[in-house]
Amino acid sequence: MFDSGVGGLSILREVHRQLPAESVVFFADQAHVPYGPRPMLQIQGFSRSITAFLLERSAKLVVVACNTASAAALHDLRQTFPQTPFVGMEPAVKPAAATSQTRVVGVLATPATFQGVLFASVLERFAGGVQVIEQTLPGLVECIEAGDLDGPKPRSIIGRGLEPLLDRGVDTLVLACTHYPLVIPLIQEIAGPEVSVIDPSPAIARQTARLLDERGLAAPPGHEGRTEYFSSGDPDRLRSLAERLIGLPGTATPADWQKDRVVAVEP
Repeated sequence: MFDSGVGGLSILREVHRQLPAESVVFFADQAHVPYGPRPMLQIQGFSRSITAFLLERSAKLVVVACNTASAAALHDLRQTFPQTPFVGMEPAVKPAAATSQTRVVGVLATPATFQGVLFASVLERFAGGVQVIEQTLPGLVECIEAGDLDGPKPRSIIGRGLEPLLDRGVDTLVLACTHYPLVIPLIQEIAGPEVSVIDPSPAIARQTARLLDERGLAAPPGHEGRTEYFSSGDPDRLRSLAERLIGLPGTATPADWQKDRVVAVEP
């Protein structure tokens, strides 16, 4: 499983809850966070190198726990690693369109997610009959990376971002960045109780379980899964945030970028 930073912990939390027997290698590319403003070709290169690193560590399935990387690189990863099953992040427009009463849905994501063909495909398939309003929240990923989940700065960013959506009648919010579920309480507080906030994590965990079962890769019942964290930034901070945000301890190891390869710095 990988993300540009700690956002993927929201997916890891739900995967661990639904699949406690599975061991997880989690890679946070904190040397390059955030991915959102980066060129798509660069994100594809990062994603290929990280996937190769995870496969070297015996990953049997890869969860691209980053909406930006999924939008930019998921198709490329499936072509580059055809024997590996992948689970990617798809903006949850379908359930939002099905439940919205005002027929106005807001999607919170990074610019790269909105620019990708995956998002365009999702709109074409599932957004018939609803108005979809796109909104970015610049600076929020950085707040979450710093562990600031409810301070004045994230509160201001979310408030400014949601105001025009609420003014236009949005009653359902799609969180299309894996960092954002980590601040659902704040988003819900600012949006108000009449607005539904859709967390994609449970659906991603269910899809992971389905693919593992289909491929005969699921861990045996009763097995106790372990979690290994790797970071191209500060692994100790990643581990600390993981314990604080999702209550899931594990080993933490630094990893370096060496040209286009990721290499673990073993103790």
